Amino acid sequence: MCAKQVKKVQAEVPTTGHSWDGIEEYDNPMPRWWVWVFYLSILFAIGYSIAYPAWPLIHGATRGFLGQNTRADVDAEIKRFDDANAAIKAKLVAAPLDQIAQDDELKQYALRAGASVFKNNCAQCHGAGAAGVQGKGYPNLLDNDWLWGGTVDDIHTTVTHGIRNTTDADARYSEMPKFGVDALLEPAQIGDVVEYVLQISGQDHDAAKATAGAQLFADNCAACHGPEGKGDRAQGAPNLTDAIWLYGGDRDTITHTVTYARFGVMPNWNERLSEDEIRAVATYVHSLGGGE
Repeated sequence: MCAKQVKKVQAEVPTTGHSWDGIEEYDNPMPRWWVWVFYLSILFAIGYSIAYPAWPLIHGATRGFLGQNTRADVDAEIKRFDDANAAIKAKLVAAPLDQIAQDDELKQYALRAGASVFKNNCAQCHGAGAAGVQGKGYPNLLDNDWLWGGTVDDIHTTVTHGIRNTTDADARYSEMPKFGVDALLEPAQIGDVVEYVLQISGQDHDAAKATAGAQLFADNCAACHGPEGKGDRAQGAPNLTDAIWLYGGDRDTITHTVTYARFGVMPNWNERLSEDEIRAVATYVHSLGGGE
């Protein structure tokens, strides 16, 4: 832009009086159509806040002149589907757990509903694919290694009452002693037991220490894990002879487990899920391939 043109623009458009490093700001008004759209938006917002719920209060929000209630709409929609599924839900609750898979209609409903329940309530710990989180104490539900049993009835009981929680008197419960913290075993003895566990699980180990650890295992561990270390599902005691470890099976991790113990907790879902939802998710989990 030449100097003549600049002078012409300056003559036609006044400035705001602001100047930054010698650069002046022109006082160009917004296009008329934009200004009217802006004013209409303000009027629309005011009208919307009057007609619909908008302003938060201490308890809830303003209702609006139209009486619209989105929560009530959602509740009504949920009720509509619940009413539509009432018959199949009643059938699911009435059916023996081991017979659900024999009824194709019931099975398909249970699998779809169970998958939804699992994603909303169980995937946070067991993972979206139900493979658990190794080393964190969240079991893999896809294999056949079940601490409390993997039949559909066992899974139903576990989901219903949970594990080691304080909110359900029927929760599955067992507690491993803290052999190191409570000085039940000396550090050297814990080392011997660990070597024996490494031996029976088929890992590299110190043979001499494992031999010494065998008797310590029989005296302190066999009551729960069994004389051969194969576990006891009635107590939720894991099988120590396979390659499946809830918290890890290397020497350091086993030493930590024996010294400090483990105490995983699962909530009871009978206060959060309905019986048909519990049955559906039990059926779904059982169908993933690891159920027995």
